[in-house]
Amino acid sequence: MSLSSVVSKVFLPRQKSLRHHIQGGEALQRKVLEHLVARGRMTEYGHNHQFDRVGDYGSFVRNVPLNSYEQLKGDIDRMRHGEKDVLWPGRVKWFAKSSGTTNDKSKFIPVSAEGLKNIHYAGSWDVVSLYLKDHPRSRLFDGNALILGGSHSPNYNIAGSLVGDLSAILVENMNPLANLVRVPSKQTALLGDFEVKRDRIARETWQKNVTNLSGVPSWMMSVLTRVLEVSGKSSIDEVWPNLEVFFHGGVAFTPYRQQYKDIIHNPDMHYMETYNASEGFFGIQSDAADPALLLMLDYGVFYEFIPMDEFSEKELQQSPEHLHAVPLWGVETGKNYAIVISTSCGLWRYVIGDTICFTQKNPYKFVITGRTKHFINAFGEELIVDNAEKGLEYACEQTNAEVLEYTAAPIYMDNHAHCRHQWLIEFSREPQDMGQFAELLDRKLQEINSDYEAKRYKNITLQHLEIVTARRDLFNDWLKHKGKLGGQHKIPRLSNSRDIIEEMMEMNGAQGS
Repeated sequence: MSLSSVVSKVFLPRQKSLRHHIQGGEALQRKVLEHLVARGRMTEYGHNHQFDRVGDYGSFVRNVPLNSYEQLKGDIDRMRHGEKDVLWPGRVKWFAKSSGTTNDKSKFIPVSAEGLKNIHYAGSWDVVSLYLKDHPRSRLFDGNALILGGSHSPNYNIAGSLVGDLSAILVENMNPLANLVRVPSKQTALLGDFEVKRDRIARETWQKNVTNLSGVPSWMMSVLTRVLEVSGKSSIDEVWPNLEVFFHGGVAFTPYRQQYKDIIHNPDMHYMETYNASEGFFGIQSDAADPALLLMLDYGVFYEFIPMDEFSEKELQQSPEHLHAVPLWGVETGKNYAIVISTSCGLWRYVIGDTICFTQKNPYKFVITGRTKHFINAFGEELIVDNAEKGLEYACEQTNAEVLEYTAAPIYMDNHAHCRHQWLIEFSREPQDMGQFAELLDRKLQEINSDYEAKRYKNITLQHLEIVTARRDLFNDWLKHKGKLGGQHKIPRLSNSRDIIEEMMEMNGAQGS
């Protein structure tokens, strides 16, 4: 009997309890809210917002405002300096470093001991539970798990307190039993220099029996490429013949899917998407045939949703009371929402900046559509990341091209009142005809986005999009220049501002193609 067949039995109780997600979503969420409010009454924030008078969802909304990071930043900084009972009971020791805001290079998201256990580790447990349910013959535990992590550093020199990538916090606090099967070594996993780290990971792991991978697709691809170089093999199957699944998240997998197929030839290789952010673990792909994610409802996260056609960053900052959020039981399928969370890490009605669209209810399943700030709406076209991913996927399929990285921004009206979208794309395999690729991308965007189609009508408002070919490694070089190479850092895909694309264009050394 294999180790996997024995260990898999441990996950059976959870596989059964996950059935409550099918019909009992509202009840699960009301129970989570009740628990959070009860714990929040022990905090300064709860006292200031009269949590003792909160008895249901309606009173919770009346007493607690919607918050951006800027509105919680002062309290979070006090927590980082060691103050206790501020946003969550007790003293929080860990802070996940996330992408910055308009005013700051980085955000620091509190990760309480309860949140670490009941959100982040609970999510990891459920990923395995759901995978084993669908693959009862898995040999997952008969080998090693290659888990990519970031790095961390002391927090304000507070004893025992750390700040860094969420993945580093997870590795640092991982159960010792899990460490028996995890690779690379903890010392290597927590290195700050990604270029050094990827080489050490490759050298430490290529002769191991790796059965599963976990990490961000872009950084994992970089590691796997180095594994092939170090091993001298032509495919990952030759290096790790028992590899069976990649648990991925952090960025959309669509641009990387073909690259993984190119180096992992096993037709039985599985890919399972997760939605695990610094702020919490929110979703898991529960069906390989359905790209939508199952919303995880019984962790320490209470969800609300703001319809994106009513959302405004300005109102969030200046008059959040004008924004209307709905609870889980008030959502509609096919509608784009900004996510609002309250968590057992002390985030209260926090707008995290991601947008999703529900594909079904009971169980609640969704797709990630983008960011509240990462879109292009310079001319009323309302282009979101989900549109961009689908457009690029179509153009690649039709031209046998592969996109490695991309970003896009508008070019505003010139002297002839012409404006267009400019796409900076790094290809791993360029199309033979770039004009055809651009035409296919533009056509697909019009097909899936009526606002974009209307603005493109007869080139009156919006001209045909422009593609600039990025040199090799441009995006990695830009991240390195920004001090964001490795970890959980992501490329900003779409922006109304030209700041990012102009920086990259200057590094690219070209103005068009």
